[in-house]
Amino acid sequence: MSILKEEFPVAAMDFVTAGEASAQIKRMLKKLGVDPGVIRRLAIACYEAEINLVIHSDGGKLMLELNPDNVTLISEDVGPGIPDIDLAMSEGYSTASDDVRMMGFGAGMGLANMARNADHFNIESIVGEGTKIEMVFDIK
Repeated sequence: MSILKEEFPVAAMDFVTAGEASAQIKRMLKKLGVDPGVIRRLAIACYEAEINLVIHSDGGKLMLELNPDNVTLISEDVGPGIPDIDLAMSEGYSTASDDVRMMGFGAGMGLANMARNADHFNIESIVGEGTKIEMVFDIK
């Protein structure tokens, strides 16, 4: 039984609003009394996922589901997909353009930070279609 279920669209290359969905999710969980440690880990992973949607996809969404035992965050996009997930999970590996890197993004830490902060992490990607990342954060 879900306590809360929300969806947040994220536009490709929209650096002006990048981070707004993550901030909104953080505020919602805080108001609902979720443990601050869980919120901190989820906020880091959520921001990384949101920035990856902005940089690497043709657009996507973040989906949040709060349950009595955990919070699930799903990042789903339409885009090029990831040809080598193991390589993409390597710290420092990035396919971000030079323009994106000049803005301070694309350091190659996004997926690694998501996996490090989530209690359960799963990534599926189909080249030419898109990527889906599911992260679960235990609250009990």
